[in-house]
Amino acid sequence: MTQDERRLWLIEAMLTERSQYQGVEMPEDAEEQWLLLRALMNVRPPWPVSAEFIAMQDAYLQELIADKGVTDYRALEPVEPGIYLWRGDITMLAVDAIVNAANSRMLGCFVPNHRCIDNAIHTFAGVQLRLACAELMEAQGHPEPTGKAKITPAFNLPSRYVIHTVGPVVQGPLTDCDRGLLASCYESCLEAAATRGLSSIAFCCISTGEFGFPKDEAARIAVTTVRDWRGAHSSAIDVVFDVFKEEDYGLYQRLL
Repeated sequence: MTQDERRLWLIEAMLTERSQYQGVEMPEDAEEQWLLLRALMNVRPPWPVSAEFIAMQDAYLQELIADKGVTDYRALEPVEPGIYLWRGDITMLAVDAIVNAANSRMLGCFVPNHRCIDNAIHTFAGVQLRLACAELMEAQGHPEPTGKAKITPAFNLPSRYVIHTVGPVVQGPLTDCDRGLLASCYESCLEAAATRGLSSIAFCCISTGEFGFPKDEAARIAVTTVRDWRGAHSSAIDVVFDVFKEEDYGLYQRLL
């Protein structure tokens, strides 16, 4: 089956799940079809899903990711022992675990085609990721506290795991509490990786998007916390600071 056929099959399957989708027309353009499929995945609640759907979705996403191009972090040059800096799409990075900047519900972003990292990770991992997160949150029984972390399989992503952490939301002047909570995010993620025996982790720029943490201070906290944690634990975990914007790349370059 071709990618075009898989995409159409998946869209039709998801449109039939809800009666209000009956009037939705299928776009003719392949890119518009992909945006529709992604939107449907983004808004889909953590409902059970058939093995047939999973097989079709996985085949589609894995070929899509392969076509976009996967980067193995081990092909990068470290900027200092055990620490790497890379500018690129974290969903295309082959590493033991990538870090997701989640919200306290821990179920992913429900805004169709939103360009946040939470949305991207859930999109390319597949609908199984929301189901896995929902199971964890149901067992926990309350929203995820800021500064903590949870680990799930990465499903269709090139990484093996996703570590989800909730960063602080900055409203008004930056406080020491904000700084401490952000540092706790990095420590919690590293501890989760160490507990699983992982050898590598890639961090996004936690809290610097819609959560409003100043980028320069967030980068300083990230680098300092990672260095201190690795030193205190004599850790052999390789750390990748993954950035998407040129501005962030420059900040980390100066710090490293």
